[in-house]
Amino acid sequence: MTASTDDSSTDAILIESSGEYDVDLAVIGSGGAAMAAGITARKAGRSVVLIERGTLGGTCVNVGCVPSKTLLAAAGHRHAALTNPFAGAPTSASRVDLGALVAQKDELIHRLREHKYAEVAEAWDFPVMAGEARFTDGEVLTVDGKPLRARAYVIASGSQPSVAGISGVEDVEYLTSTTAMDLDALPESLVVVGGGYVGMEQAQLFAHLGAKVTIVGRLAPKAEDELRDVMAEVFSEDGITVIEHRALSVRTTDDGQVMVTAADGSEVTAQRLLVATGRRSETDAMNLAGAGVETDERGFIRIDAHQRTSNPRVFAAGDVAGTPQFVYVAAASGRVAASNALDETPDGAQGSVDYTGMPAVTFTRPQLASAGLTEHQAIEQGYSCACRTLSLEDVPRALVNRDTRGAIKVIADALTGRVLGVHAVADGAGEIMLAATYAIKSGMTVDDLADTWAPYLTTSESLRLAAGLFRGDMPTSCCA
Repeated sequence: MTASTDDSSTDAILIESSGEYDVDLAVIGSGGAAMAAGITARKAGRSVVLIERGTLGGTCVNVGCVPSKTLLAAAGHRHAALTNPFAGAPTSASRVDLGALVAQKDELIHRLREHKYAEVAEAWDFPVMAGEARFTDGEVLTVDGKPLRARAYVIASGSQPSVAGISGVEDVEYLTSTTAMDLDALPESLVVVGGGYVGMEQAQLFAHLGAKVTIVGRLAPKAEDELRDVMAEVFSEDGITVIEHRALSVRTTDDGQVMVTAADGSEVTAQRLLVATGRRSETDAMNLAGAGVETDERGFIRIDAHQRTSNPRVFAAGDVAGTPQFVYVAAASGRVAASNALDETPDGAQGSVDYTGMPAVTFTRPQLASAGLTEHQAIEQGYSCACRTLSLEDVPRALVNRDTRGAIKVIADALTGRVLGVHAVADGAGEIMLAATYAIKSGMTVDDLADTWAPYLTTSESLRLAAGLFRGDMPTSCCA
C-alpha cells in the first residue's frame, strides 16, 4: 500500500482485501490522532487506510499549532525590537508586511505536511484516500459512495471553530482563528470575542504586529488567579483593552465597522471581528446516528475510557471525541483507539489515556503554561493543598533578561509533599512543563524538586527555586 495526497480521486488507492473485510482498520481523518492510529495498526502488522475529505494533516499543521506559532514568533520578534530593554544595543521595527509573513507561513505548512504526514504514511505503507466518509449502517462505510468494509473503525476527524451563542454573528463578516491567519493585510483595529488561549494568542499576535486590539471576554479563565493577574498586566502594557464580560451581540455600524456589545453594556467597535469562543465538531455528514454512534449537542462523539463509542466496532480519538485539544493528546488517544479496536493490548486488557500531569501552553509573550492540577481541582479531588508562588523577580534568568513579568506556582499535597501541579507565566514557561510533568507522573515531592540539579541561569531553574519555598520564605543566594 502507498500513501496518496491526491485530493481529487480515490481511484488510485488499492486496498488489500482480507476475507470478508477490505481492511483491518479504517480511520476517518489524517491529523495527529489519525496518523497515530495508522502507525499503531501497521506496527501490529494490520492493514489500515486513512480517509480524508479535506487537506492532508488535520488541524495542527494546517490551521492550528504550526501556522499560529510561527506567526506568533514573527510578531514576538517585532514586539521585542520595539520594547528592547537594553539601551546599549538599539533595535527598531518597521511596518509589517503581513502578506509576506503569511506566504512564509504557508511554505512551512506545505513542507511539514509533506514531511510529517505524506512521507510518514508512505514510510509506514498505508494509503490516504481522498473522499467523504459516510456510514451506511453500523458495519459498512462508504467513501464518496463506494463501500469500504473494515474490521474496526476509528473516527479522528477533528474539530472546527464555533461561533454559537452570539446574537447577530451570522449577519456580520467575522474571522476565526483559521481564517485570520490567511489575511494578507493587517487590520487597523480588531475586536476578539473570547479570552481563552486561542483568543489570547490571536489578540497578542495582531497587537504585536501593530493593530489596535480589544478582547471581550474573561481573560485566561482557566488559569490560576495569581497568573491571570500577571497576564492582565502584560496585556495592558501591550495596549490590549480587555472587557471582562461576555459578548452578547454584534452588528455592523453605518460606517462599516463591527460593534460588539458586552453583558455589562460596554460597546466596542473595530474594523474586523475575530470570534474565539470555542470549538465544535462537524460530524453530520458521517451519518453517525445510522451507525449507532452517539454525539453530544456540539457534534463531539461520546466515548468511554477506552475511546470506544456506543457502537463497539467504532472508536473515536482526538478533538472529535471532546478530549483536551492538544495534538499530543490526539496522538495518545489515536494510539489507544487503534490498539483497542484491533485488540492489540497485552493480555486482552483495554488501554486508556493517562492524563496525569498533562501539560498545556498558551504561546503568548510571556507564555502561560501549566501541568497537572490547579489548586481548585486539587481541593475538589480531596487533597489538603499547600501552594507556593515565586515571582520572576527572584529568578536570575529573568533578571539578566530584564524581563521579570511572571511567576511560578507549585501545588502540592500538604500531607505528603507530592507535587500535584505546576503553573507559570514566564518567557519559556512551556519549557518548564516537561520537567513538571515528569515530576508529577513520577510522584516527586517538593523536597525532591528542591534537591534536584537545575542549570543556573535558566528559566527552568525557577521550578527548583519555587519548590524551595516550601522550606521557608527567607531569601537565598543565587545558587543556594
